[in-house]
Amino acid sequence: MSTAGPIGSWLRCYRCWSQDLEVQVHYEGIHRIDPESGRRAEVVDELQEAVVQCLDCMHDQPHLVFHNDRIEPVEDRWERMVVGTPWVASCTVTVDAESVETCSGPEAADALAYAAFGDHGTREFFTHVRFHKHEDEQIVVHLLVELYARSSEEATGVLEDAARGQLTITSLAEESRPPAATSGDHPH
Repeated sequence: MSTAGPIGSWLRCYRCWSQDLEVQVHYEGIHRIDPESGRRAEVVDELQEAVVQCLDCMHDQPHLVFHNDRIEPVEDRWERMVVGTPWVASCTVTVDAESVETCSGPEAADALAYAAFGDHGTREFFTHVRFHKHEDEQIVVHLLVELYARSSEEATGVLEDAARGQLTITSLAEESRPPAATSGDHPH
């Protein structure tokens, strides 16, 4: 992680540029208790998850992480997402059928997006699974994907790096960036 550049250049929503952010921290821990004092004596196991969210547009901020009690940028992601523009790709990703948790019901879209792009498909990209089809021991997932990048080459590279199977991009188009949030803007 790096805090390259002034804090204001990365400590903002990548969608609307608002700086009205919050971090939601979920902590789960198992601790031994000191029988003499009744206080926590030893950490047996702990898990902390944190999500940074924009309070103006309500989007999660996958370019920011909570680390050592502060928000920090993700080095290989923040500049692309904050400075870049949205790109929309129509694509297919062919994955092994066993990598898809479920392909029907309310969780199917998330499961198919995760099988196609991993964590990127459920956090960093906006994915819309159009349909999928089974071919022998594989599943072909047809998606529309919105991602942020500074060029078509970078957008293509990000999709290629994230794809968890054979990727075919049938179209890639740059969209206009949503307007920057200003004080008092609340679209929801």
